[in-house]
Amino acid sequence: MAKLKSTFFCQNCGAQSPKWIGKCPSCNEWNTYVEELIQKTSTSSMLQKFSAKRINTPQRINEITFSEDQRINTFNDELNRVLGGGLVQGSLVLIGGEPGIGKSTLMLQVALKIKNAKILYVSGEESEQQIRMRAERIGIINTNCYILNETSTQNIFTHIESLAPDIVVIDSIQTLNTATIESSAGSISQIRECASEMNRYAKETNTPVFLIGHITKDGSIAGPKVLEHMVDTVLQFEGDRNHGYRILRSVKNRFGSTSELGIYEMQNSGLREVSNPSEILLSQRDENLSGVAIASTIEGLRPMLIETQALVSSAAYGTPQRSATGFDLRRLSMLLAVLEKRCGFKLGAKDVFLNIAGGIRVDDPAIDLAVVSAVLSSGEDIPIDTKICFAAEVGLSGEIRPVNRIDQRITEAEKLGFEKVIISKYNQKGLDLSKSSIQIISVRKMEEVFNLLFG
Repeated sequence: MAKLKSTFFCQNCGAQSPKWIGKCPSCNEWNTYVEELIQKTSTSSMLQKFSAKRINTPQRINEITFSEDQRINTFNDELNRVLGGGLVQGSLVLIGGEPGIGKSTLMLQVALKIKNAKILYVSGEESEQQIRMRAERIGIINTNCYILNETSTQNIFTHIESLAPDIVVIDSIQTLNTATIESSAGSISQIRECASEMNRYAKETNTPVFLIGHITKDGSIAGPKVLEHMVDTVLQFEGDRNHGYRILRSVKNRFGSTSELGIYEMQNSGLREVSNPSEILLSQRDENLSGVAIASTIEGLRPMLIETQALVSSAAYGTPQRSATGFDLRRLSMLLAVLEKRCGFKLGAKDVFLNIAGGIRVDDPAIDLAVVSAVLSSGEDIPIDTKICFAAEVGLSGEIRPVNRIDQRITEAEKLGFEKVIISKYNQKGLDLSKSSIQIISVRKMEEVFNLLFG
């Protein structure tokens, strides 16, 4: 019997050490090293068969051939958009999210909707009966979708060799274990080695693989940080449990943009794709209330209108509170400082609460003007006209700064029935909207915006 060897791994970054140390020299985190037993044997025989099918040789870069039609249609427009136009052959995609957010439902829907490919759905968390019940609830049955309840990578590769699937889905990577590592499933070394085997299989057979991953309490993917470096694409599936909407966000993508966004609505029959995000981000109000402003923002290539809600009240406990949901709290503090220093509004003794409707988080600076207008509207208790939209950034000197792709923002506002849009005066250069019926109002300073909205 081979002698068991123990080593220590950092649970945060995956660094290895022969002995326990208090502070990790790689990520500078304290008390993250845990001991694991390892006994690495030879590579899996199945992987050796896959490796024998392909022999790599050096090639000149101009002699490498490729075709543009290498992406696979997942028959899910939101997922295709986030992936950059479809699923790339031979890619390794990692999808992370909180428990119960809908990762398995999303992947099962994708596996059931792809009709022209053979899908192998490997589950280490649910039985075949549970997956069949979920498929019945979704209402889609695909005879090309195969379900396998297995956690051993050696057995998985045995079934893969006999089935020869076109796409593989692993649910989840933390449940897999390989016989080459003598440690429990979910440990740092097991996750790294299993992901490495899946990556090797995907590249050598040109088969795309989806990995579903758990996340830790701070929101990062569970396991070593090298896991995110190893895969080609990292997708974050997030959402508020109090809302029925889910957001699929690209964190890393070697084959497309990382600024794309996919929006779904959780229903009893599964996840519904939301093609028009403005329908969930704009609330339907019967009366005009103060503290509400509409901003035109862009996520990736998609323009959409969002509703910013602000509440300004007197500080009850002496120290004013600042709270923001879906918006950077430090940027909110900066905008309030601009209003107080440059524009003369006394907000230092006021509580200010900001909320982005729909449970979405926005980082686009083009919503600055809408945030400031909502704060002023609540502070003055004067409602803003519901037919006015904002698209501009606010600078530290109180100037209204231009934003990019202003024509798409204006077109989206016009399409949703807005009559006026307030933009920066410096955005007018090269702007041709002769066929547009929406009224464009250009401003330079915050004082102009205040006089325009509140007289």
